[in-house]
Amino acid sequence: AGSGARPVYLKDVATVTDGPGEVISYVRFSQGPAWGKQEQHDAAGNAAALATGTNAPPAFLQPAVTIALAKQKGANNVFVARDILARFEQIKSAVVPADVTVAITRNYGVTADDKVNELVEGLVVGIVVVICLLTAGLGFTEALVVAVAVPCVFGLTLIFNYGLGFSINRVTLFALTVSLGLLVDDPIVDVENIRRHFDLAGKATRDIVLGAVNEIRPPLIAATIAVIISFLPLFFVTEEMHDYLRPMAVNVPMTMVMSLLVSFTITPWLTYHALKRRYAAGRPAAAGTHAAEEEDVTQSRTYRLFRPILEPLLTHRRRAYLFLALVGLAFFGSILLVMTRRVQPKQLPFDNKDELLLVLDMPTGTTLERTDAAARDFEDYLRHVPEVTDFEAYVGTHSPVDFNGLSRKYFLREAANRADIRVNLIHKTQRATPSHELALRLRNDLTAIAQRHGVKFKLVELPAGPPVMSTVVAAVYGRPDQRYEELIAAAQQVKARLRKEPGVVDVDDTVEEDQPKDEFIVDKAKAAAHGVSTADMAHTLRLALAGEPAGIIEADRDRSPVPMTLWLPRAERSGRLDLARIYVLGRDGARVPMGELGHWERRIEDKTIYHRNLERVVYVLAEMAGRPPVETILDVRADQVTPAAYAVMPASQRDAGPRPLAGRTMFHKGGGQPWTVPEGVRVQWWDEGEMRLTMHIFRDLGVGFAGALVLIYILLVYQTGSFLVPAVIMLAIPLMIIGVLPGFWLLNHLGVHTVGGFPDPFFFSSPAMIGVIALSGIVTRNSIIIVDFVHLALARGRTLVQALVESCAVRLRP
Repeated sequence: AGSGARPVYLKDVATVTDGPGEVISYVRFSQGPAWGKQEQHDAAGNAAALATGTNAPPAFLQPAVTIALAKQKGANNVFVARDILARFEQIKSAVVPADVTVAITRNYGVTADDKVNELVEGLVVGIVVVICLLTAGLGFTEALVVAVAVPCVFGLTLIFNYGLGFSINRVTLFALTVSLGLLVDDPIVDVENIRRHFDLAGKATRDIVLGAVNEIRPPLIAATIAVIISFLPLFFVTEEMHDYLRPMAVNVPMTMVMSLLVSFTITPWLTYHALKRRYAAGRPAAAGTHAAEEEDVTQSRTYRLFRPILEPLLTHRRRAYLFLALVGLAFFGSILLVMTRRVQPKQLPFDNKDELLLVLDMPTGTTLERTDAAARDFEDYLRHVPEVTDFEAYVGTHSPVDFNGLSRKYFLREAANRADIRVNLIHKTQRATPSHELALRLRNDLTAIAQRHGVKFKLVELPAGPPVMSTVVAAVYGRPDQRYEELIAAAQQVKARLRKEPGVVDVDDTVEEDQPKDEFIVDKAKAAAHGVSTADMAHTLRLALAGEPAGIIEADRDRSPVPMTLWLPRAERSGRLDLARIYVLGRDGARVPMGELGHWERRIEDKTIYHRNLERVVYVLAEMAGRPPVETILDVRADQVTPAAYAVMPASQRDAGPRPLAGRTMFHKGGGQPWTVPEGVRVQWWDEGEMRLTMHIFRDLGVGFAGALVLIYILLVYQTGSFLVPAVIMLAIPLMIIGVLPGFWLLNHLGVHTVGGFPDPFFFSSPAMIGVIALSGIVTRNSIIIVDFVHLALARGRTLVQALVESCAVRLRP
């Protein structure tokens, strides 16, 4: 009510509108050149409902609303996604207006299904390759017998998985794929030994089958246990990688147990029935023998191959020493490939995803409109990239969060100076360029756009493994008595050094830019004289700047009550002079301008202080392009000097250019660009980022593998009854790198190429390390079986040299 009890309506003192509030974010959808070309109709890049009008141009910068749906824990991604789309088909005619298009911008159900199908396809291809190799080495019938063992073993393993509560997912199928080469080894040895005894006896009987199986049973059991032990280190991997490797640590040993079970039951029975007709008419026994135990392999081709190579090494000391010297030279040469950085290790491999993410950060305090203008420039560029199906811009708000965004806290990106652009690519089977190469190709152009607008830009590729804060993370700590500003200054020095390092991109930190803020300083005396309290002034400013709820309006046409908010027009609250003219009501009813009750002061907003383990910290973040993070961190750390040494260093040395990457090794690290931080400040490179994962997994695997080697040695001592023979058998484990590391060097030497000015090498990553673990079990297994056959040959009266040559010849084919 007004003066004189006359009613005052809102329309008399304010403008009342029914509509949206002030714009605080923009969400847009745009189609790319590959829109609608996806072969899978329910994948991202397709429309779920089309607007009317077939002649409409491709959508570009269209306002959009994103609806993100997440499955419940334990639900199947594929089924949930299919059910959602099926339900939408039922209701779209009733809920979607005719002029609205509904696009699928993410479907992780299709992604999961594709990954499973790829692994199943790889599994099938692996089985076919195994059958082809066995057909060439053993024969078609024998190959089919071994092939039957594969589904039997996998079926038993999956039943065990079901009992443990594991689902059939990418990690489980990858474990089965890795174990494929291991599980067929038991049936191969079984089938080959049974057939060899059939050939020697010239007939096929059950007694011969039992004798052949009994002959190889002890070494086969010992070899299988050795393989199982070699995978035990995966149980000891902690933190994020534990969830990725746990199914493998369970599935590979269980697959080997089931393989051993099948090789002692199904495989002998099936081999007997598959081959007995071949020997039904009777065959002459092998020449020069009367029984399988007294065989003579000297007439075989493998024996004629091995004898001229192996026998001189066993009978001539000089040749033996020369051969051992060559093996040692090859071993240390293989290690030098890593030490000289010809083979580059990296924890997480690059995956070929169908999406990319552009993260844009303008300086703190940037208006929404300026951020939007920068985002539109990026969108205009992306509309011309041939592999892009669509992209969505989120300005002032975060995009739908994925697993990587959950780890990097992208859901906190609610500010006017921040934007995300989600880019969907056509399926990898329909494009020639992997997503990582595409990111390298686009990086320079996108960086140029970012520099033009003053944007801190990150091109994010979704990782194949556990997400991290950033690929390279430097944590800057200080003493408790040091101010946070000193840590910020030290972080700037770390950033400056990282920017000089080749291959380092997207350098950033967790420090906000200086953001001015206006504070209204109340004159207590004047406020008291006018009868105005500080709380009254604070309430008035809050009402003017942020608005205040004034109730709700219920209307029949609205499903929910409409909130009513009071605030000043933006033009009247955008500056200090405007706010100073706002009146405050005193206790005596007099209206007093805010400007008469105090004054404005401009200050800098306090910086956010981050803590880790109760210590204040500033994080410096960076990504890599064409280089592994481990080598980069080692080079940067090698260039760090003390403040005293840096102070007396000549300017020519301080400002020196980077040393060429080709001249850097593990023996001579560093880029020749010295840097320092103040006394009391320390920089840790392994507290976060990919380096942290690398340190932890190598620590866990190192401890676990050392224990596994001890267990394998104890097992072999029990098996052989010797302390020296197990050492000889296990010598094959380190020597296997002679084939592994030169293979990676050759792969990079022949296949490395440059994309967008960045090298794109093949890194020695986690899957390669898992392959090495599997290979260690294989070489140990082969050594155990050969040594056991040597003992059998010695028992038949052969000399040691004859036994070694014959055993290698007999065991070469399986």
